[in-house]
Amino acid sequence: MAETWIRLLGPPKIESPGVTPAQPKGRKAWAVLAYLALQPDGISRSRTATLLFPDAADPLGALRWNLSELRRTLDGVSISGDPLRVALLPPWRCDALELVGSANGHDLDPRRFDGQLLEGLSFADSPVFDSWLADQRYRLENCVQSLLYEASLAALASGAPDDAVELARLALRRDPFHADCTAVLVKALVALGEHRRAREEVTKCADLYHRELGLPLPAEVRRALSDSAPAADPEIPATASTVRSYLDAGSASLSAGAVDRGLDQLRLAVVLAQHTADRHLVAESLVTLAGALIHQAGGRGAEVADFLHRALSAEAPDGVSRTAAAAFRELGYLSVQRGVPDRAAGWLDRARQAARGIPDEQARILAIQGMLASDTAHYGDAVTAFMESGRLAKEVRNRRQQAFSEALLGRVHLLRGDLELAAAALDRALDWVAEEHWTAFEPFVSGVRGETYLAAGRLDAAADLIDRSWVMADLAGDHCYMALAAGAEARLFLAHGDLAAAEHWIDRGLEPKPWYLWYTARLLDVAAEVTIATGSPRATQFVDRLAALASRSGMREFGVRAQSHRAVLGDEAAAKAVPWLAKEIDNPALTAFLATRHG
Repeated sequence: MAETWIRLLGPPKIESPGVTPAQPKGRKAWAVLAYLALQPDGISRSRTATLLFPDAADPLGALRWNLSELRRTLDGVSISGDPLRVALLPPWRCDALELVGSANGHDLDPRRFDGQLLEGLSFADSPVFDSWLADQRYRLENCVQSLLYEASLAALASGAPDDAVELARLALRRDPFHADCTAVLVKALVALGEHRRAREEVTKCADLYHRELGLPLPAEVRRALSDSAPAADPEIPATASTVRSYLDAGSASLSAGAVDRGLDQLRLAVVLAQHTADRHLVAESLVTLAGALIHQAGGRGAEVADFLHRALSAEAPDGVSRTAAAAFRELGYLSVQRGVPDRAAGWLDRARQAARGIPDEQARILAIQGMLASDTAHYGDAVTAFMESGRLAKEVRNRRQQAFSEALLGRVHLLRGDLELAAAALDRALDWVAEEHWTAFEPFVSGVRGETYLAAGRLDAAADLIDRSWVMADLAGDHCYMALAAGAEARLFLAHGDLAAAEHWIDRGLEPKPWYLWYTARLLDVAAEVTIATGSPRATQFVDRLAALASRSGMREFGVRAQSHRAVLGDEAAAKAVPWLAKEIDNPALTAFLATRHG
């Protein structure tokens, strides 16, 4: 049976080979279809009607007419119920649905997705829907970009550098400043033996960054051209025993704080494993190295993602496998930090399937799922995930995982204004961090605990922990925790009424450019508050950056807060959007903030 496609990306149309299908009439019919298609849990008829037909004499009647028009042209597509839901039956497919559901359809070809959502259509007469559409366009463009990047990595890892070059170039056409895509392109050209072209790409990237941003060549691009595997002692036999010896030595060095030595030992383990016939050992070595780079050395770029994709190429990715589960989890973790929630959900779902019956790995996966839920303002789901993660971690006696999950649970309680619950969770996490001598994680827990004191009005206690968080993050050079601590310092000085000091900390926090984009969004949020209070012309710039980041990354609460800032700055359309968007988020603290601010 020939497939019939609903194309919502690019100029919208119904497409079927060999025939000219009937098309829905009117831009509002397409708007209804796109809105419902991207609401996986359904949406009420009254809410949909109010959103799309705000000026109609009979909004529900206008919705019924458009639903009838869709049913007339989409024979075989179910659009029914209250809440309304769209269900596609074969031969029907929808590009936007497949893109956001690409979590489970990991064999999707990203080259099929092109164009903006409902390209060419505008809805100035429905300003709140227009705001929703702008957010979704950012989100889907980000998802396609991430899919192209991941596909180029997978092609390189599976021995198809030609495909990797093509996919990386497509990604770079969308975002020429994507240093990780440039790194993959350079690696792929080197793999093809095209060293001159690889050097040309590095030079082009260096010129672009210098000319447009005033920045040096990104380190990951430089490493992509110059990196080479460490040379193993030819007298050391490449056997499973020697590989495991290096893996054990690397883990011991990392635990002792000798990070560089530990990474060197793990890199040698990978080299030796690749000289054995044991593909599982290769995968295990690559995942161990990637995990160490991510969690011990702050690695987030193409290098670690390449290791993880190579591990999945070596390890059978289907069925139960601790190694595959860890690789999928780390890819999910990277996607959470990069702000690509649709891709993160997919990797974590595959991790969960691979980790069946492995409780310690399930605890880790649940913690990352909780981070994803928290970042996208699904706070109830986040609490459930963190509590179950903590329970499993306790069961397997993994105290560090307990501390991690409990600290992130405390963050959720803080964001929702449940200060007693936040304080209790964070104090437990601080005790466990101290027991484990886990100084690398302490800046996060201290910073969030300090903000809990701050929210309770205990400014002196807040200052002690927030200052400690900054010093420890700065000494460690951890960009994420530096942004977190600087934002907390800015909030502290805002509470004291010292706006000049608050602006100073905002500027310090924006310098490190953390990988975890949630920290950047939280910093931009307080930057908007402070600069609005001072009347600074920078306020609009901070608000626009926050709105774009929140839209692209699915950070729904920050999207609401960005619209609230715009409303304060005089944007009437934003003022209309605030209550609409806020209604979808279960957060009493946000509700109280908006009530105080907008009455």
